[in-house]
Amino acid sequence: MTEKDIKTTQGLPEPPQEILVATPKIPFDWKRVLFILLGLGLFFWIYYMPDWNDAVDPAGKAFKLSQQGKGAIALFLLAGVWWVFEVLPIGVTAIAIGVFQALFNIRSAKDAFKDFMDPSVMFIFGSVVVGLAFSTTGLTKRLAYKMLAIVGEKTSMILLGALVVTAGLAHLMAHTAAAATVFPILLAIYALYGEGDKQSNFGKALFIGMAYAAGAGSIITFLGSARAAAGAGMFKEFTGRDIGFFELTSYLFIIGWLMVFLIWVYLMIFLKPEKKIIPGLKEKVKKLSKELGPMSRNEKFVIITVLSVVAIMSMQSFVPALKSMDRATLILISTLIFFIFKVLTVKELEEIPWNIILLFSGAMSIGFCLWQTGAAQWMAVNWLVMFQKAHWLVFVLSIATFVLIMTNFIMNVAAIAISLPVSLVIAKYLGVAPDVIFYASLVTAGMPFVLLIGAAPNAIAYESKQFTSGEFFRHGLLLSVALIAILGVAITTFWPMLGMPTLIK
Repeated sequence: MTEKDIKTTQGLPEPPQEILVATPKIPFDWKRVLFILLGLGLFFWIYYMPDWNDAVDPAGKAFKLSQQGKGAIALFLLAGVWWVFEVLPIGVTAIAIGVFQALFNIRSAKDAFKDFMDPSVMFIFGSVVVGLAFSTTGLTKRLAYKMLAIVGEKTSMILLGALVVTAGLAHLMAHTAAAATVFPILLAIYALYGEGDKQSNFGKALFIGMAYAAGAGSIITFLGSARAAAGAGMFKEFTGRDIGFFELTSYLFIIGWLMVFLIWVYLMIFLKPEKKIIPGLKEKVKKLSKELGPMSRNEKFVIITVLSVVAIMSMQSFVPALKSMDRATLILISTLIFFIFKVLTVKELEEIPWNIILLFSGAMSIGFCLWQTGAAQWMAVNWLVMFQKAHWLVFVLSIATFVLIMTNFIMNVAAIAISLPVSLVIAKYLGVAPDVIFYASLVTAGMPFVLLIGAAPNAIAYESKQFTSGEFFRHGLLLSVALIAILGVAITTFWPMLGMPTLIK
């Protein structure tokens, strides 16, 4: 009896024959390696270059660029290349920003990584938690169905409705909170489009449009962001004049809403939805709304909590006692309340998109790095001095363009803080009124359409996985050019018609 027969009679299975499966060969990603090396090459090339010339303003004041400042610019370019081409997860590139600062003595590790927990980052965290509370309780679906019942089955109208709601919310709350509130609603709407998690033109338009509309809506009031209040404070310091709450709105309302509708037209041309209508959507929405039943206790609790926090943040502009309270503290109160009353659990905490939180942590770190090392001021003076002999309109648009570029990399408040003082000084030599400098800077500071790190709504939209950072960059570039063109028209036509001085008489 053979060994095989013995094993069979004893009830033992015959050992399986070895199966050889060919492992698919993964192609080497040369493109990824190329852009990793490009980022590193730019960093080392600039970091080890000889000292650069001082920047000198029209008054003759020199601004020296230290080795740390040069290192900050080098790191700024490295991060930009890695973020745009996504050679690493965007959160990992953010970590690299802190690591490089410490390794190359640009700033201490304590300073570099302290910014990762800046109050602005915690505000974004709190905004994301608000979005989780809306989706967990079912509020997002309820709001999505209400909106769809109004706008109908046409995808063009659904897209317009999403942009209008986002921009409208950004009048009343920080654009980060507006985006975090709308994001889960748009996820619920996209689920009805019938493409699952697959990328589509409609998905790209919906979420990219949300990010852009949040920025456009946020410039219209003092409640949309901190940048307007910070800029108004600097304006008063230089001119002795206050910017009124409704004065700001009167000048920026037209531009903000003009951009919202321009964004919609652009997306309908370049990211035209594959389907003109979603057949049977009205009936489906009615059925789904009915299935939701009456509003639950948790849903009501979330609405009351969020509206209370938004109301307190809104009152900061009018109630002196509330001005000292940081927005991050206020929004994190809602986070604590949601967990204390078990609206959210540890499960939801684990679902937070930490890749996005890290992205903004790194953005804060590089922003403060450019600011504290003097690199940002050095760049601002060099940029603005190039236009000091230009026509006044060219000079104003050059300031707006500089702010637009900077606000895609650093906090918009920092971009305003860096450029506004320098530009107001140079403006005197050209006879340009400070008002037009202030408002032009605010317009572009609020609409960083090019990089994901430019604003929290950009990063929140990216979490949809409907688009790449390269696509966001490409579409944002064209809209940024359109924004500068619209700003030029505003400066020369309807701003003067509304009474804004452009030239010093």
